[in-house]
Amino acid sequence: MEQKNITEYGTEYEIKQHPSIKGVQIIEGKNNFPISWLNKQGYCEYQLYLEHMKGIEKEPTQAMTSGSKIHHQLENIFKQDATPAKFEDAVEASKTEASMSREVTVISPKYGIRGDIDEIWMKPEEIVIIDDKPGRTPYESTMNQVRAYCLAYKDMTGEERKIKAALRERGTENLFWIEIFTPEVEKQIKFTIDRVQGLIDGTKPFVPTKNPKKCRSCRYKDDCENAL
Repeated sequence: MEQKNITEYGTEYEIKQHPSIKGVQIIEGKNNFPISWLNKQGYCEYQLYLEHMKGIEKEPTQAMTSGSKIHHQLENIFKQDATPAKFEDAVEASKTEASMSREVTVISPKYGIRGDIDEIWMKPEEIVIIDDKPGRTPYESTMNQVRAYCLAYKDMTGEERKIKAALRERGTENLFWIEIFTPEVEKQIKFTIDRVQGLIDGTKPFVPTKNPKKCRSCRYKDDCENAL
């Protein structure tokens, strides 16, 4: 597949930062949160509260630092051989010739989500959206994250081709989980996104995890009144 480095996007939005919630932007009058929050939400909603609503800052873990380093290395290698392209042109060209891109930004003001897709394969017959993760276990939280990337991509493009969501073991070619983005999956991820929007606007309560193992490994356990 031809490698295309997406450097231009057709739509530019006026972006405002939320006055009190770190990480939330206001785009077209709607709260817009990073898609990566769905991974945190699935782990423990109260972690979202402590980090972004209460503003508690913690140093990144060694695993986070290592993952970020590998991520940047892969991106730099990709850019060496990739051809610069506009997002809309790459989508259109892929209807007849397959290509792949990394770090593709998706923004959906409609659903209030945004993020950067690790890798996307645009083929004439299908779109494959890939998120790199450590390990080989498809947790519901990580599956929801890549499902949201699919939703945002579909909303941006009006894509009619089959869309697949995939998780890949970081630093390898191992796609350890793949799923067709069906109407049922789309309905499910919209429900989860709506819940996070409710956490942001205060209409839904933050529910802490009931799993002691998650609490023991959480960076915010010393600041959490719900720690088990």
